[in-house]
Amino acid sequence: MTWTRKDLLGLEDLSKDELELILATTDSFKEVSTREIKKVPALRGKTVVNLFYEPSTRTRVSFEVAAKRLSADVINISAGESSVRKGETLIDTGRNIEALKADIIVIRHNASGAATMLARQVQVSVVNAGDGWHEHPTQALLDIFTLKEKLGQIQGLNVSIVGDIAHSRVARSNIWGLTKLGARVTVCAPEILIPPGIEQFGVSVTHDIDEALRNADAVNVLRMQFERDEGGAFPGELEYFKNFGITKERLAKAKKNILIMHPGPINRGIEMSSEVADCPNSVILEQVTNGIAVRMAVLFLVAQARDKNHETIN
Repeated sequence: MTWTRKDLLGLEDLSKDELELILATTDSFKEVSTREIKKVPALRGKTVVNLFYEPSTRTRVSFEVAAKRLSADVINISAGESSVRKGETLIDTGRNIEALKADIIVIRHNASGAATMLARQVQVSVVNAGDGWHEHPTQALLDIFTLKEKLGQIQGLNVSIVGDIAHSRVARSNIWGLTKLGARVTVCAPEILIPPGIEQFGVSVTHDIDEALRNADAVNVLRMQFERDEGGAFPGELEYFKNFGITKERLAKAKKNILIMHPGPINRGIEMSSEVADCPNSVILEQVTNGIAVRMAVLFLVAQARDKNHETIN
């Protein structure tokens, strides 16, 4: 199959074939990171702009490394240091970046749907690096790639997602991707942190952490976003760890080879103990490494599709 989309905005609209194409392309790019010279000329002459309206270190640096390993030029724009502070709209910012002849905009925004809105208004490729509570497609792709790399396939796996499901764009993208590829997904959290009707996404729901771990091949532990607790309704940190934290004792009741995942940053002693974060079952740092290859694949595919679309138009 050939990739035809100029943008990557989420996993909800992607087909199983498209997901598998991204994973296969990622596999081919991962080898680049093992070379003495970690660079290929795939995007030589292209310009990638990282436009971040929310603070991020992990995701922005990963995209920057990925673009540079593809030989692209990279420009980083933080909204707090740009014309946004002077009142410039997202669309005007995007159009100005396009006028500078950039090829790809990687955007992180606090509003759900921001990446989609921008993509409709510009001809450059747009990659969603996280929009509000909506999606974080490349994080889910690197999670899924890590699972496939470690366990051989996604079809038939039992994957539990534990934590702040209600506010998590990572959870949503993982659910879309995993279910389309044939995994069985269970979400686990306090009732207040489970969105109503989430079962319609094809997942099972439990509020019992031991049940979530019992038959899981992997558990993806989300960061607790206490900063979003405006009404003081969340459980306290100690209460949360007591009832939902991943501990060595809880893992002893799970499958021996269960994979421990986390999108980062980890709140040790809240979402999981340090013993768990650093145990042999943890693939958290491998997720970070795989994030570079995933983002290389995504940047390459959207740039290739955009070039083909331009050739067709011309």
